Amino acid sequence: MMQGTMDLDHATLNEAAKQARGLAIDAIAACKSGHLGLPLGSADMGAVLFGKALKYNPRDPQWLNRDRFILSAGHGSMFLYGWLHLAGYDLPIEEVKNFRQLHSKTPGHPEFEETPGVECTTGPLGQGVGNAVGMAVAAKMAGAQFNTAEHTIIDHKVVALAGDGCLQEGVASEAIGYAGHNGLDNLILIYDSNDVTLDAAADATQSYDTIQRFESFGWECQRVDGHNMDEFVAAYEKARTSTSGKPQLIEAKTIIGKGIKEVEGTAAGHGEGGAKFADEARKAIGLPEEKFYVSEEVKAYFAKHTKALVAEYDAWQSTYAAWKAANADLASTLEKALAKDYGTVEDILASIPEFDPEKAVATRGLGGTVLNAIAKNFPTVVSGSADLHGSTKNYIKDVGDFSKNNPSGRNLLFGIREHGMGAMLNGFAYYGIHRASGATFLTFADYMRGSIRLAALCKLPVTYIFTHDSIGVGEDGPTHQPVEVTAALRTIPHLDVIRPADGEETAGAWASAMTRNEGPTALILSRQNLPQLNDISVADRRNGVLKGAYVAKKETATLELIILANGSELEIALEAAKELGDGVRVVLMPSAEIFERQDDAYKAEVLPADCRKRVAIEASVPNNWFRYVGLDGKVIGLNRFGISAPGSTVYNELGITSAAVVEAAKNL
Repeated sequence: MMQGTMDLDHATLNEAAKQARGLAIDAIAACKSGHLGLPLGSADMGAVLFGKALKYNPRDPQWLNRDRFILSAGHGSMFLYGWLHLAGYDLPIEEVKNFRQLHSKTPGHPEFEETPGVECTTGPLGQGVGNAVGMAVAAKMAGAQFNTAEHTIIDHKVVALAGDGCLQEGVASEAIGYAGHNGLDNLILIYDSNDVTLDAAADATQSYDTIQRFESFGWECQRVDGHNMDEFVAAYEKARTSTSGKPQLIEAKTIIGKGIKEVEGTAAGHGEGGAKFADEARKAIGLPEEKFYVSEEVKAYFAKHTKALVAEYDAWQSTYAAWKAANADLASTLEKALAKDYGTVEDILASIPEFDPEKAVATRGLGGTVLNAIAKNFPTVVSGSADLHGSTKNYIKDVGDFSKNNPSGRNLLFGIREHGMGAMLNGFAYYGIHRASGATFLTFADYMRGSIRLAALCKLPVTYIFTHDSIGVGEDGPTHQPVEVTAALRTIPHLDVIRPADGEETAGAWASAMTRNEGPTALILSRQNLPQLNDISVADRRNGVLKGAYVAKKETATLELIILANGSELEIALEAAKELGDGVRVVLMPSAEIFERQDDAYKAEVLPADCRKRVAIEASVPNNWFRYVGLDGKVIGLNRFGISAPGSTVYNELGITSAAVVEAAKNL
């Protein structure tokens, strides 16, 4: 690792920065779209980071102990693509030339698992800051769990590059507040401070002092000239070796769009506005006529640098081998976690005791019981809450709270920071060791929807615990009765939404979430107590959730009517079925997303096409149910917000009753 400024090869790194600017200009000019401002303004810092300061191995982009570099300002993607190409990652010049083209490895914004060296999907501003904070927590936790007195296998840094747009977003403020409070001294945030946002100069929308702001959050801060490599590398080295116990901010003053004199330093330099001056700019900064030019000198520099990086990597591999030989159980835990191997569904279910059939309990409480049973067997399971553990019931017992004084704690106290929590949970998933979950009231899911959407887009195995799921919340009234939120979550691709009806279904829901590596899962849990469904076997309830829907009550005569329900409304559906006679089937559908992944034969078995008389009931807006009841069916739901009264009173007042189901069925 670099020890100061004197060993910088200024001439070659300056040339590399110039050529990185050229790659950005050429790529954006070729496709006539993109963002030139950051790639040009931050090129000198990129040369230092990828040419000297960062610890990585381009031949093994997933190396456990690499420094994580996150481009939070993802619109500046050509900064990252250019430096990944120069640094020797599997990103050939043909991919740089295909910037923003169909099926290229260089999409408009960096995308997780699309491009070697891209640590997370960024673009929605501020998310990368939250992701970096989550990764830093995960790294602290992993170091406490897996490092030993004899062997240190995790001691890297998490480095993020952000601009004013990221820092103005609320999600970033939530995350930086958490980082400062928890002393994440393995986190370095570089602020590309160019005094410009997309529309105007930055002083049109902000007037605070960023250094003072971060210091008040508990960070250690420096301000440097981002175009002066010696200043920047000295600041980075100071941040990297700081013993303050604080996260580090480097505010780097830069010129947006540097090198295109017609737009540099102005809002016009943010996007592709400077691309029309590409030829003049290339000539002015001293590039040859050849487009996408990289000199042999720069190639040789990075080839030599890679050898030094690989030597450090090889030394770590020796340490890891010795650690593994001395710590077989720890190594097994780590390697299974990295492989996302939490056993089979059967393994998970076997670890969860059956629930008292006579005891009515809210599914939020049952969910906490299930989580604790799972966490006993999997030390990399962690969970947190947005200051609501007492209500969301997902506190893991006997494992402590994560803090700067207890990095091995597995409960995350996020504070009242739902969006920050969502972004940090994504950071855990990107980091790849822990299976993380976070909890809040369902009505506040919209505060973190941007993070949930990205988790679904990136197919991250995050679990959301959303409690207080319906008008059953009662006296807290319409602000806390999320009549539309479950339906809204169901519109997000790749997100499994599961609303269990009792304890055994809650066990099945958690087993589904724990064994799903293709995307996130939202568990929708009740505040009010629900009876156990004793007429259905434990196995049928647990396994039924794993298929998304199943027959809760089978008809005993010719099938005439199907009633569909989930969660707390199943009890209502079963009551109505008793009154409607022997030809009624009740189908419980805790997750339409899972049901849609079943084969056609199973779907037809549960919902026979020849039975067109169908009624669905859920204390929610009815939108999601019409695909299952068809044109001939009826949905008992809500097209209004709730009211403040005891939960049972609200159900009756708003017509979510068995009588309403009976009436609808008779009127079909």
